[in-house]
Amino acid sequence: MLALAACSMPPPRAEAPTRAVAAPASLPPVKVFTARKPSPPQRSNADIARDFLDLHFALEGGSTLPQFTRFEEPITLRVTGDPAPNFTRDLNGLLARLQGEAGIDIRQVSGGAANITIESVSRAEIRRALPKAACFVVPNVSSLAEFRRNRRAPRTNWSLLRNRQQLAVFIPNDVSPQEVRDCLHEELAQAIGPLNDLYRLPDSIFNDDNIHAVLTGFDMLILRAGYAPELRTGMSRSEVAARLPAILARLNPAGERIPAQWLAETPRAWVTALEQALGPQSSLKERLRAANRAAEIARDLGWQDHRRALSHYTLGRMLHVREPELAQKHFRTAENYLAGLPATSMHMAKLAVQLSAYDIAHGRGAAALARLLPAAQSAAAHENAALLSTLLMLQAEALELEHRNAEARRVRLDSLGWARYGFGPDWIVEARLEEIAALRPSAP
Repeated sequence: MLALAACSMPPPRAEAPTRAVAAPASLPPVKVFTARKPSPPQRSNADIARDFLDLHFALEGGSTLPQFTRFEEPITLRVTGDPAPNFTRDLNGLLARLQGEAGIDIRQVSGGAANITIESVSRAEIRRALPKAACFVVPNVSSLAEFRRNRRAPRTNWSLLRNRQQLAVFIPNDVSPQEVRDCLHEELAQAIGPLNDLYRLPDSIFNDDNIHAVLTGFDMLILRAGYAPELRTGMSRSEVAARLPAILARLNPAGERIPAQWLAETPRAWVTALEQALGPQSSLKERLRAANRAAEIARDLGWQDHRRALSHYTLGRMLHVREPELAQKHFRTAENYLAGLPATSMHMAKLAVQLSAYDIAHGRGAAALARLLPAAQSAAAHENAALLSTLLMLQAEALELEHRNAEARRVRLDSLGWARYGFGPDWIVEARLEEIAALRPSAP
């Protein structure tokens, strides 16, 4: 989601650039986010109850689950393998959030058996086990080796899960710190909470659109409701539905006063088209055809929400090299659908990368800054260092276009610490910096 709209880059100059665009010889330390409490969901409890049921009683592939499951005893967690740098800090922060915001009794243990095992392994090992996965969680095993032995056994089949006692989470240890943390949030949340993802959710990591990187206020409410004393493993959908209104009224009283929106269900045809558009298996022509199909389905259904915007955003991303002007039309159409919608500031921040890069490439520094400043605030609030560093690098280029060179240097330096967390190795940080610096048009 972070590729630049570099479609409008000017041709490379034959001469060497006259300004320094490379990173300093010694990059600043990795920056990390301090503890934040996310905003509570700004949606109706009636909508949230529907979301809770659809998240807990279905799987991503569309099959339904007959009963509610959760851990019924205090949850123990252990870490095995070779954890990446920053892993312990991020895990401790997440456990503190789960205890404080979701009210879940979960603690790390140092040895022996545990309900949840987090195994840190290489990305290659994860891909050998599941070729398309960046990270994943499996029931009723405690190691990757055990998963391989039982991959096709009923015990590792989520649709057959009737209680939660033992699960394993597999996290890569050789990717950027942010990728490790994002996997940790998503997979641990699934281990203890919902098993499904819903594209209709604008404010959740329980969504395959990759907009949110860490657990949101909505996600914490879903987890807290899942461990409410009124619920227990084995309940049917109707039994949970009967208890949810009172649970949500107690946990989220503000949601009682917000009118329901009741967004339409997301049809499988749109999901299939979007996933084909984003997947690497098909040719560019096939992917572009799928992206157009997703946009047509969204149009025919009359959607006016973030899913319609995502359809156009995806088309813009695919067109930005070959047809830059058409790509910009799709990005602006996406922006128009997002305007005024609640809980879409991160969607707008990712769009700002594309739109501001285009402005910078055309020498419009002030226009770029108008988008970049609020976008950077959203990226910081949602703890997305990769996005934040990209926005700050773009901001530095826009500031130089406005002849605010001292500010540009400060902002560019600030971007590097976030980039080291978001992108990882120094050479990737430096390549990103140079890519963005190349957007700015040459001086006449």
